[in-house]
Amino acid sequence: MADSSAKPVPSDPNEKIQNEQAPSRRRAIVIVVVVVLALVAVGLWWRSTFTEDTDDAQVNGHLIQVSSRISGQVAKVYVDENQLVKAGDVIAQLDPSDYQVAVENAEAALASAQANAAAADVNVPITSVNAGSNLSSADANLSGSTAGVAQARQQLQAAQARVAQASANNKKAQADLERYKPLVEKDVISKQQFDAAVAAADAAKAALSDANATERAAEDGVRVASEREKQAQAGLKYAQTGPQQVAAQSARARQALAQVAQAQAQLDQAKLNLSYTKIVAPTAGIITRKSVEINQNLAPGQNLLTLVSLEGLWVTANFKETQLKHMSAGQDVEIAVDSTGKDYHGKVTQIGGATGSVLSLFPPENATGNYVKVVQRVPVRIDFTDLAGEDAKHELRPGLSVEPKVRVK
Repeated sequence: MADSSAKPVPSDPNEKIQNEQAPSRRRAIVIVVVVVLALVAVGLWWRSTFTEDTDDAQVNGHLIQVSSRISGQVAKVYVDENQLVKAGDVIAQLDPSDYQVAVENAEAALASAQANAAAADVNVPITSVNAGSNLSSADANLSGSTAGVAQARQQLQAAQARVAQASANNKKAQADLERYKPLVEKDVISKQQFDAAVAAADAAKAALSDANATERAAEDGVRVASEREKQAQAGLKYAQTGPQQVAAQSARARQALAQVAQAQAQLDQAKLNLSYTKIVAPTAGIITRKSVEINQNLAPGQNLLTLVSLEGLWVTANFKETQLKHMSAGQDVEIAVDSTGKDYHGKVTQIGGATGSVLSLFPPENATGNYVKVVQRVPVRIDFTDLAGEDAKHELRPGLSVEPKVRVK
């Protein structure tokens, strides 16, 4: 009896060859698939060594607290909540009336100071000329006074000589008169001679009185001349202070110029305060947390709103400490943003100085003996390299989640 399990022998030689090649073809396909999968796995592993990525990352930016630099009442408000503004756009207007008056007062004070400075500057050469003229005049007056004193003393000496002469003549005349008295009584001399002696004695006495009067006048003349000389000396001393007077006037001129500078500074400050009545956006951004309203009285430093800057954005990515082995500043980064569905380019600029847990409000305390090793994360700053070109429409916002991929090799 024939074995039913025996394989039928193909009658066609070609069919026999095809049956023999089928297992070889399947083995080749399997081998190719395995090789491809191995190559893909190796490629994926190799590629994973070129980049490090994390989903614990977000966009960060500057949150600017806009406040008033001066006190005043709000006259107008030009922005609304979540409004996009550009740098320099007016946010609010304060009532400028008081500050305009302050500017006018400062301008008047400056004009007055400038007038005083001009007058003081003109007085400097005038004082210099007057000082020189006074010195020359005082020197001449002193010379004249000194000569007057000398002349008065000479006149005094002459008067004293005349007094001496008159005194001698008077003495002689009186002596002669005394000698003539007994002689006339005895008629030794005539009455006429005695009368002549009496007249000569009277004349000598009068001459002595006149000489004494002249001497006293000469003494008064010396005293007057001496006083004039003292006055001339005082005038000369005062005139000799001319350089000091010129220096003092120059100092007053410089003081006047300093007052001009002070008035100018006060005017500049008044103009600055007037310009501060317009509260402007320091940079482009979005208005949030607006609390300013019309007719509100503001104090210096009072917060009006928060301006979310859309310029100078960066990414803070918290990488695991095991990912930082080959990471360094300057490496290129590809940043995927969920909200926009776009990829952006950046560079690693800083690697944090400590882990996030250490920088937290309550850092972990591992000295209790219950230590469990946990992989820590370190904040890494990534700056956009072409933010103006890639985010021209300002679609990025601080706080958005991103996935950065850092090329470490």
